[in-house]
Amino acid sequence: MPAARLRWGFLSTAHITKALLDPLRASKRNQLLAVASRSQEKADEYARKNKVKRAYGSYERLLADPDIDVIYNPLPNHLHAEWTIKAIQAGKHVLCEKPLALTLDEVDAISDAAARYGKVVAEAFMYRTHPQTLKVQEIVAGGKLGKIKMVRGSYTYVATNPDNARWIPEMGGGALWDIGCYPLSYTRTVLGVEPLEVFASQVTGPTNVDDSFIAQLHFPEDVYAQLDCSFKIPYHTFMEIVGEEATLIIPRPFTPGMKEKLFLTKAAKTEVIAVKGTELYSGEVEDMADAIQLGKPSRVSLADSRANAATILALFGSAKTGKLVTP
Repeated sequence: MPAARLRWGFLSTAHITKALLDPLRASKRNQLLAVASRSQEKADEYARKNKVKRAYGSYERLLADPDIDVIYNPLPNHLHAEWTIKAIQAGKHVLCEKPLALTLDEVDAISDAAARYGKVVAEAFMYRTHPQTLKVQEIVAGGKLGKIKMVRGSYTYVATNPDNARWIPEMGGGALWDIGCYPLSYTRTVLGVEPLEVFASQVTGPTNVDDSFIAQLHFPEDVYAQLDCSFKIPYHTFMEIVGEEATLIIPRPFTPGMKEKLFLTKAAKTEVIAVKGTELYSGEVEDMADAIQLGKPSRVSLADSRANAATILALFGSAKTGKLVTP
């Protein structure tokens, strides 16, 4: 493995970037070197408060820095594809916040650029690298639940800021793109297959984005999933995987911490499975280092991201037409 640490640059001063500060500081293979904003003043303020060495008053100046190896892209959803591709073309690897892109053409353009320039690009589904998720996959793959018949999942919270990009359709707003992508991704990850058809309903608000979204998905071998997300319901998350022999409940599937518990119920008896976790965002940082320095496949591949986007678009199509849709 190369001795040099990967040098990261933040393509924004968005609040979510702070989640990566400690993981990058604690890492032996990664370090945060620079941050960019649309104004030099904001970049300087962020750099000063968070002890970042370099601050740039434009995204272009960050991408032009030859010392940067990896870009973290947490821009609004509609800018993910554009700036991820620009970063790749500038010779950078990219960890891009979810959703990777809002259309399949954009996902394909990212994939084409990554292949052409030989760069690693990964969608930042941080839960995918956490030990709890790996344990759930192990339990399901090991047959402890028997044949899987049903998956249920939910992610809701009350969104209160009326000026947030989440309310703007042109910026990729709405509950499904923002949080519904999590139970969908989780379901696909656990089952390891793609849905055959989907059916969905949505409740739209004044700006015409989905305030709430309810989905039913039909997978091969008559496995079904029922998923929901909402900006109007108090915070609530869970995943439930139902097999012919047992049921597994994951109370905190999307933001697991250092100590988690899974609940496996079989024949009316519940076993509590303790999982020793890690810092939530450290896994995706180290996963990038594995992919870049060791050539290991990313936990979230570009093909995986494309399939998730395809299913989301199919769900929107079903909600609008009231019909079953094949992704």
